[in-house]
Amino acid sequence: MTDRELVSLAHTMLERAYAPYSHFPVGAALLCRDGQVFTGCNVENAAYGQCLCAERTALVKAVSEGHTSDLDTLAVISRGDEFCWPCGACRQMLYEFQPNLRILVARSDQTYKEVTLDQLMPHGFGPKHLKEFQ
Repeated sequence: MTDRELVSLAHTMLERAYAPYSHFPVGAALLCRDGQVFTGCNVENAAYGQCLCAERTALVKAVSEGHTSDLDTLAVISRGDEFCWPCGACRQMLYEFQPNLRILVARSDQTYKEVTLDQLMPHGFGPKHLKEFQ
């Protein structure tokens, strides 16, 4: 799957987003090294703390299907004119599984730029930090 196709797939998820409070729909598509793709959209809740971002939705779907060490590229998009960057909670969840994950941040017109997760979280905290305590 090309980067452009992955961004386009994330874009299709905007229609499934449940964002009645923020009115900020987000779509995501997470590509694994074996070619399998897991999609996600944000799901809001009247109890705001229970909201789930599109990136974490895609990640949880991938992990629940056994994909933990083969995450390759994540595309994330919203309807805005600005690039859609993963929030801190999403960055932390993704870092758990793939600190150098490729991320395609996109705008509503599907233009995108590529960064890596370790560029977004240069001093991230993950499983390797807990090894000495186990």
